[in-house]
Amino acid sequence: MKALNELKIAIASDHAGYGLKTGITPWLADHIAVLHDFGTYSPDSCDYSDFGHKLADAVEKGEYDYGIAICGSGNGINMTVNKHQGIRAALCWSPELAALARQHNNANILSLPGRFVKADEALNMVKIFLTTDFEGGRHQRRIDKIPLQPK
Repeated sequence: MKALNELKIAIASDHAGYGLKTGITPWLADHIAVLHDFGTYSPDSCDYSDFGHKLADAVEKGEYDYGIAICGSGNGINMTVNKHQGIRAALCWSPELAALARQHNNANILSLPGRFVKADEALNMVKIFLTTDFEGGRHQRRIDKIPLQPK
């Protein structure tokens, strides 16, 4: 696993996740190699799918190591990014779920519910997500069965 200061991270939110995104991006900018914000850039009403697809495309192409997706409940943007075959996004609201998303599911996007977690809680989940290794083994076999169109 890469060190934090070597990671390239993409982030995106809708208007409901904008506040949480702005609460965690300063730490990310100070601790990782590259941070790209795919929007939104204001709290004005918008559609999570517009930003979620851009984020998922970039992570799926390997341009970024991981992504962070945020909307009000976390559900909409999570559903959007998971439409991409190479994405395994996990909606998390606790540190334990963030760890398991990496350990058992090799998740490559962390989805957060912007209206239901505070910035310090979200940042803790982000740190855990970015520093937890995938366990492989039986979990890899299960992950291999996820895509509808196997490689």
